[in-house]
Amino acid sequence: MLTEYGGAPVAALVYPTERSQSELVIEVVGADQSAADGFLHRLRLLMDERNAFRGKVVSFSFGMHGQFGLTFTKVPTVERADVVLRPGELDAIEEHALGISAHVDELRRARQHVKRGLLLYGPPGTGKTHTISYLIGAMPERTTIILTGGAVGAVGQAGTIARQLQPATIVIEDVDLVAMDRELPGGEHNALLFQLLNEMDGLAEDADVLFVLTTNRVDMLEPALAARPGRVDQAIELSLPDVDARRRLLELYTGEPTGESDDGIIKRLEGAAPAFIKELARRAALVRIRSGGAEAPLTAVLEAMLEHATPVLRGTLAAPTTN
Repeated sequence: MLTEYGGAPVAALVYPTERSQSELVIEVVGADQSAADGFLHRLRLLMDERNAFRGKVVSFSFGMHGQFGLTFTKVPTVERADVVLRPGELDAIEEHALGISAHVDELRRARQHVKRGLLLYGPPGTGKTHTISYLIGAMPERTTIILTGGAVGAVGQAGTIARQLQPATIVIEDVDLVAMDRELPGGEHNALLFQLLNEMDGLAEDADVLFVLTTNRVDMLEPALAARPGRVDQAIELSLPDVDARRRLLELYTGEPTGESDDGIIKRLEGAAPAFIKELARRAALVRIRSGGAEAPLTAVLEAMLEHATPVLRGTLAAPTTN
């Protein structure tokens, strides 16, 4: 390709590497060194600015023969009204995630760091992933890298991408799997923990990178991660829903307003996680569909769920005990 930079002629040769057709080599020759260097610098800026992953939600994919790469990820659209937490919990989450994002430039001018970590913890099914989906939708300008399951081993690659495509968010679910307390058996040999700490520490103070971590077992986390500002600056417990939250969840998932007649079922759902209430509503809808439209009493559906639920399912959903 023949072109010019700064008025000087430049020639660029682009070709794939021997290792992969998806990797390219670019060689540049200019009338002088400054023209070639300037052309390459401008090209790197454009590659970052117009990167196909910028402002998107991505995750790592693994192929059958060891292939490794990024894929676009679809995240459910969650409105704020659909995030039902106890009073103050969502406000605190928004302040740390959305609030800082909205005032990055002012904080930088005040010489305050904008890199940050947010930890969401609590029993299974209390809405940690649901809340993250809301945050992602509320910050559409950010590049989001989601690490779950085996992909948590790519925390180093995620950090590199986040720095290049900031503002960015790195989501690590079940972070206790890679950040177990070093005092626990086997914890002292966890290389991924040190990789995660290095990525969080290696960010520049003005890097607009947000780490969002989740765990069901906050007691197992390495204190150097969970108890140190600059890594995790805000830790918020997503607790089991109170009476008001259970009522709102029942209305959200059934699509119907509740009344005094529902007070009994709402009381019986004490100790149930939002995921359990969502499943209760789904099963009630299924019963109604099978019966040709007849309303299914939630109490009867609840009894059936508890009667046939396995002990593992009861624990996972934080199901309430029967009388």
